[in-house]
Amino acid sequence: MKNKLCLFFISAFMLFASTVTAQVYKNLEDTVKLNKELAEVNNDIASLTAKITEAQNRLNSDQSKASEEASEARNAAVTSSSQAGKATNGSVREARRAKKKSKKALREAKDAKSAQKEVESDSEKIASLSKQLAKKQERLAELTAMRTAIYGQLSQQ
Repeated sequence: MKNKLCLFFISAFMLFASTVTAQVYKNLEDTVKLNKELAEVNNDIASLTAKITEAQNRLNSDQSKASEEASEARNAAVTSSSQAGKATNGSVREARRAKKKSKKALREAKDAKSAQKEVESDSEKIASLSKQLAKKQERLAELTAMRTAIYGQLSQQ
């Protein structure tokens, strides 16, 4: 039963994969469609390149923000720790100050964590866009090869 189910899924995948293959242009009559797809792919490449550049710029600013937030969080933690040390030997007033400093340190740590998450998110976005760009560039190369083949047939006739 498991073998039949596995065979079914593999054959269904193969059927689906064969229908999703890219358009192939072979004749002179196909040049209009080919040129249209070439223009679309070029526009997509330009758009993806712009998005990657924008994301990289945002990543740089987010990285500096994250390092700044981390530094502030460390400083707040050190201040909180020293205030807590004073509070153990001091008055109620010192204890309140220590509590206030510890809350500030916690907020700073949360800010640093969210800034780091933004950096990770931007890195993932850049990776995704780069993968899409590579696929579009590969398709552009295929289309250019098809165009060359069609024009080669034309010059031979």
